[in-house]
Amino acid sequence: MKLGHEFVKGLWESNPVFRLVLGMCPTLAVTTSAENGIGMGLATTFVLVNSNLIVSLLRNVIPRRVRIPSFIVVIASFVTIVDLVMAGYFYQLHKALGIFIPLIVVNCIILGRAEAFASKNPVAASLADGLGMGVGFTLSLFVLGSIREIFGSGTLLGFSLFGASFSPVIALVLPPGAFITLGVLLGLMNRISRERQV
Repeated sequence: MKLGHEFVKGLWESNPVFRLVLGMCPTLAVTTSAENGIGMGLATTFVLVNSNLIVSLLRNVIPRRVRIPSFIVVIASFVTIVDLVMAGYFYQLHKALGIFIPLIVVNCIILGRAEAFASKNPVAASLADGLGMGVGFTLSLFVLGSIREIFGSGTLLGFSLFGASFSPVIALVLPPGAFITLGVLLGLMNRISRERQV
């Protein structure tokens, strides 16, 4: 049951984007489309799961004084793998995400989970936590990117939804559209959470 809870908490109660409000830089910058959201989410999930694994395995070996630099080296290693694989096999997505792939190294979700969870818990729980937070992050980016793409471009995953007569809300694919959409979704989640508690 504990492993299940560690996974599920990242989907709603401790969702990195909509609950903890972490990782806002890539969240707002790359979610102009659902595809970009999925790509960034999966890249971050890979780094999060693997860095949680290594940090948890080495939690009793890494001295406390150098834990943060050690975590960053571990995270940077996995980010390098993601960056090179995406550049080699998913070039268009890599080009669309740009600088935000290398910036995964300093994403506060990953470093935060390494410090707050993986460095203090066994491997299985750390993997469940990393996977849950990663899936929650990916779903958040997908939802945000989908809304912005549907109403800002009239497409979803590149497929036209409304035909030539559709008049897109261009503001949604611009930076202010990311803030507006995120604000609406945060408000919606807060309202749902309050109603569930009553």
